[in-house]
Amino acid sequence: MSPDGTPAIVPLHAVTDDEAAPPVIDRDRARAAVADLLVALGQDLASPHLAETPRRAADALIELLTPEPFRATTFPNDEGYDELVVVAGIPFHSLCEHHLLPFRGVAHIGYLPDDRLVGLSKLARVVEQVSRALQVQERMTRQLAEWLERELTPRGAGVVLEAEHLCMSLRGPRIVGSVTTTRSFTGLLRDDARLRREFESRCGARETERTP
Repeated sequence: MSPDGTPAIVPLHAVTDDEAAPPVIDRDRARAAVADLLVALGQDLASPHLAETPRRAADALIELLTPEPFRATTFPNDEGYDELVVVAGIPFHSLCEHHLLPFRGVAHIGYLPDDRLVGLSKLARVVEQVSRALQVQERMTRQLAEWLERELTPRGAGVVLEAEHLCMSLRGPRIVGSVTTTRSFTGLLRDDARLRREFESRCGARETERTP
């Protein structure tokens, strides 16, 4: 939220730890790099089936790494609502920064309001924005909780992500269908076990966890 209380336009670098400007994308170099990689992997770029692959692959990666800024619409909690607000089952996909393979799943987000509320659709929008980066699930979980703290200063916030990582299911151990769960809690949701259980029961989160 802006200092004067008006909603803020939130670019990617305002959601993440990186205070630098968003990266500059060179589409032509990206396409050339994909072509070089395919050649290095022994693929024949003279094949008509691969002629457009460097362009398509580069464009796909650029799309996956380019979030759209959005307006974080918050408004006064005039009615004094003081119960949990939970949006469960928000689908997302992101790219593992270690293997450049996707991980995908659902996010559950909730908070205990204080003076301000947020438009519910904005919780889905911030999940989409944070996911459009080279990510690890633990960091993404923490970033979402920090966004809630920064924009709303709630009495407590909770984020649970459940995702399947293709770097585990397609390579390495090849464990198909395994789900990694990460959690981040702040304020009363961190300190009050009853509230935390209520949050998790409302979002149907699994019990297995890796807490960042």
